Amino acid sequence: MLTNSVRELRARFRYTQQDLAEKIGVSRQTIGLIEKGDYAPSITLALKISQVFRVPVEEVFQLEGDE
Repeated sequence: MLTNSVRELRARFRYTQQDLAEKIGVSRQTIGLIEKGDYAPSITLALKISQVFRVPVEEVFQLEGDE
């Protein structure tokens, strides 16, 4: 299962879902789905998100369970 810390990072940077969406070129709804775990982003999108927050992608997305 893919988990993420997008919501926490957004809060730390004081970005709204819309702010983050505009920075990476997706809709606000996509950010909401990623945060809830209802949408697994592509590698490209995951890398864009990690670049916005200036952290390694592994700090944003984690693979848990099913090992």
